Amino acid sequence: MDKTLLAITALLLVPIVLVAYIVLVEWVLRRFSQKSADKLRPVLWIFPAGTLLFVFLVYPAIATVFRSFFDRDGGAFIGLGNYVRFFTDSETIIALINNVLWVLLWPLIAVGVGLIIAVLVDRVRYETVVKSVVFLPMAISFVAASVIWSMVYDINPNIGVLNAAVTGLGGEPVAWLINWPLNTIMLIMVGVWMLTGFAMVILSAGLKGISTELLEAARVDGANEWQVFRNVTFPLLLPTVAVVATTVIIFALKTFDVVYTMTGGQFDTEVIANRMLKELIPFREPGRAAATATILFLAIVPIMIVNIRRFREQEAIR
Repeated sequence: MDKTLLAITALLLVPIVLVAYIVLVEWVLRRFSQKSADKLRPVLWIFPAGTLLFVFLVYPAIATVFRSFFDRDGGAFIGLGNYVRFFTDSETIIALINNVLWVLLWPLIAVGVGLIIAVLVDRVRYETVVKSVVFLPMAISFVAASVIWSMVYDINPNIGVLNAAVTGLGGEPVAWLINWPLNTIMLIMVGVWMLTGFAMVILSAGLKGISTELLEAARVDGANEWQVFRNVTFPLLLPTVAVVATTVIIFALKTFDVVYTMTGGQFDTEVIANRMLKELIPFREPGRAAATATILFLAIVPIMIVNIRRFREQEAIR
């Protein structure tokens, strides 16, 4: 079937099926008592979404964990063999070290710079303009940002902005993406450029929620602006900082686009997600790829739980 015709059919068929399902559910519920219908209605209404969630998310996750205990062909059970290899292979060790660098530096710099910008432009005339400019990178994808920064880092001064600045100051061109750990740090800066605006917007919203009366009371008591920020603003903003930081940490753990686009994992820039893809496609090792995916999933889950708990705490306070 022609792809265009298939797309049009899907666009028309899905709403029709959903409407038909709703009509059918309500027709069936009318055959029950009001009390029974009230109990069944939520279950029947979420059944399609729950089914899709199970088919496309829960089942693949369970199947991935199950596959990680088998060999390359999936015929022989090898227990924790794929996991042992993950933690003993030199390439995956490099990926782990790089992921640690991403987890430490990306949230620290992005949240730190975002907080500084949010505080400095809070309630000034050009606040909207500054926020718009800083937030602008969020409008493009990580792949597009990687392409842009690949040119910024280019060793040719006629192309690379950084090396044009270096040679303009009398220095020699630098191979920013060749030598470790400089190359990993430069890749992290692409992520910082992307998510600083996100951190700034969320933190700025948190700042707006702080009562100006508290700040004025601190100033009346003789506190300078730094003391007001350190003793009043930052403690009140800390829950928001934690939420933003954990969100960026999740991005850092599953980072893939920047590394894949800019270096492909070469020059010791490998990360776990990119390693997983290599195990699956070029190396044709689905068992190892499944083990890598499972490890990445287990690393992200605790942080997601912390993030959800903080959201609930904030909602409870409100």
